Amino acid sequence: MPDPLLPSCSILLLAGGRGQRMGGQDKGLVEWQGRPLIAWLHETVQPLTDDLLLSCNRNRARYSAYADRLISDEEQGFPGPLAGIRSGLAAARNAWMLVLPCDTPLIDRPLLQSLYQTALEEPDRPVMLSCEGQWEPLFSIIPTGRQAEVDACWQSGERH
Repeated sequence: MPDPLLPSCSILLLAGGRGQRMGGQDKGLVEWQGRPLIAWLHETVQPLTDDLLLSCNRNRARYSAYADRLISDEEQGFPGPLAGIRSGLAAARNAWMLVLPCDTPLIDRPLLQSLYQTALEEPDRPVMLSCEGQWEPLFSIIPTGRQAEVDACWQSGERH
C-alpha cells in the first residue's frame, strides 16, 4: 500500500447511530446514486490513512468491507456520537484521529487535507470545521493523547 496522504492520522467513520431522522434506517447503508452512503465516504478516505476505523452497532457484516477494523460502543442503546469517538480513540493506532459521519458522500479530500494541515500547526489541540459560525464536531481531528479529556466529558454526561 502506498504511504497514506494523512500520515499519523487514523480515520473514524461514525455509523453507529439509531438513524432516527431516517425512520430508523442505518444511515450508512442508505442508497444514494446506486451505492450505500458509506461506500462514497470510504472511496474518498481510504487512501488517506493506514488505519481506517468504522464505528457501527449493527449490520457489522455489511460494514466490514468499508474499514480496516470495526468498533462498537461500549454501552448498548445507541448512546450518541461521543460513544463512538471514545471507542475510536481507544482503538486508533496513530497520533491523531479524523472523525467523520457516515452520511457525507460529497466530502472531498482537499477539505480533509486542509483540516489536517490545521492540526499539524497545533498538534496538541483538537480541530474542527466551522460553518457559518457553527462548530461541526463530527468533522474534527482529535489528538489521540486527549482520550482522558474525552472520557471526562463522557463521565460528566456529555453525549454529543
